[in-house]
Amino acid sequence: MALQVIEDFLNTVDERTFKRHGESHVPGERLTSPQALADWLTARGLPFGDTPPRASDVAAAVALRTALRKALVADTSAAAALQDHPLRLAPDHSGGMRLVATSGPAWLNTIVETVAGSVARGEWARIKLCAAPDCRWAFYDVSRNGRGRWCAMEVCGNRHKTRTYRSRRARDA
Repeated sequence: MALQVIEDFLNTVDERTFKRHGESHVPGERLTSPQALADWLTARGLPFGDTPPRASDVAAAVALRTALRKALVADTSAAAALQDHPLRLAPDHSGGMRLVATSGPAWLNTIVETVAGSVARGEWARIKLCAAPDCRWAFYDVSRNGRGRWCAMEVCGNRHKTRTYRSRRARDA
């Protein structure tokens, strides 16, 4: 699934701060250098050609990721997140048309094209950030009605429901 790469891209920043089994999760940033970006791209089969990523590429990746994450929490739309990345229609090999990004490196264009295509197909609405404020992990919502809220019901959903239950019990006591 092409959206798996987008989900992975969104999760290159880890904002999780919860405790699990008594251990605190340490948040982190994976795109910390041109080499870290090159490693991430290589692991996902995204081409960067003969020229390795530069610091400006890391900044572009982080800016796009930040805009996409904002779009997921409805601060902006996905279209606004892609406003700095020009798209055009071009013929494809099957005689149809496809969206083509022309914003820079091939790997960045691939990410932009995948997001734009998912918006056009209505799939973008299934990419979400976990509703747990101490998580915010990006996930693909596979629920039947598309209303999933938690990256993992057994972890984040359970913690939320347990907190709500304990709060209700304390209030009633």
